[in-house]
Amino acid sequence: MEGTVPPLRKGGATKSRIEYDLLSNHPYTYTQEDLIYEVYIRHKLIPEEELLARGTQIREELFQKSQACLRASMLPKKYGWGIHFDCAGKIAIFGVESLDYQKYLLNEGDELKILPAMRNSRLRS
Repeated sequence: MEGTVPPLRKGGATKSRIEYDLLSNHPYTYTQEDLIYEVYIRHKLIPEEELLARGTQIREELFQKSQACLRASMLPKKYGWGIHFDCAGKIAIFGVESLDYQKYLLNEGDELKILPAMRNSRLRS
């Protein structure tokens, strides 16, 4: 398996594609909260004028509801990307085939907390 770029859809970019574009072009720039907000406004195609007028209000309304963490993102679940948070909480992604991913997976010195991506549903008995 290797990290693959989420496809574009006819109606525009999917949330996964927006996450990929932001994180691959700007590693260690976004915190999880910042990324969720950026993905939201880009996916909803909120115009710049509205963001200037009520961007803070839009952000507050978004986070009044709980938001899924990146373990629920399709990037690690489906497209083969590992998500790394630095000590400041900034995010970068690495394809599972990359040397960086393998280095983080080895976790020498046991300095990382490694969490698997969330499953789509519970196993049924």
